[in-house]
Amino acid sequence: MPKSAIVIPARWASSRLPGKPLLELAGKPLLRHVWERCLKVKGVDTVIVATDDMRIAEAAFAFGAEVALTSPRHPSGTDRIAEVASCLAGFDIVLNVQGDEPFIPPALPSKLLEALQMDRSLSMSTAACPLAVDELENPNCVKVVTALDGTALYFSRAPIPCDRDGDTSPARLRHLGIYGYRRRFLLEFVRWKQTPLEKSEKLEQLRALEHGAKIHVVKTRPTGPGIDTPADLVAAEAFLRKR
Repeated sequence: MPKSAIVIPARWASSRLPGKPLLELAGKPLLRHVWERCLKVKGVDTVIVATDDMRIAEAAFAFGAEVALTSPRHPSGTDRIAEVASCLAGFDIVLNVQGDEPFIPPALPSKLLEALQMDRSLSMSTAACPLAVDELENPNCVKVVTALDGTALYFSRAPIPCDRDGDTSPARLRHLGIYGYRRRFLLEFVRWKQTPLEKSEKLEQLRALEHGAKIHVVKTRPTGPGIDTPADLVAAEAFLRKR
């Protein structure tokens, strides 16, 4: 039976929060929170931390993670994951769970995995949650619109869909940065050049849509704060205290 893997890309260099994977949240590195949650995902055969930094690798080894050292020349986390995936012979599906999402519910990656297992026509799966009103105009909050069958039509930093007459109140969705890939598709995807819409929006998932790939969107509830800034780390601590 084909196997599946979760790969957690983790890098040291972050313009807003250097060393982010090893910053402590409730006494543990952010990366460890993510790894521990990924271990609880049903249907996954292995969980691998992918990094090009020995500080991250050594910390991950210390708390028991499997680690893959990757090239420092990768332009994105997707390329880093593809390097790991290229060595995973016998694996059919690779899930990308970001190392700065310490509150990701284990059921969510499972749903992305199930979508790909149920429909062989899908190349990718991802997730989205309801968009808050104050996020609509924020270009850092990526929006997604879907077809009736749940596949993605478009991702944008702009406020989509447009409610022209202001009388329909569309259920707008915020894209969450978690992905499932068919391993074969992932290895092909990273060989493609950037596409026009991808360059415009700075969203690499548009490269897949522009090539005609089908991306299933799992709809879920908000997963908790991601960590991109020092303020996000404070908010995450407050979020933990409320739980």
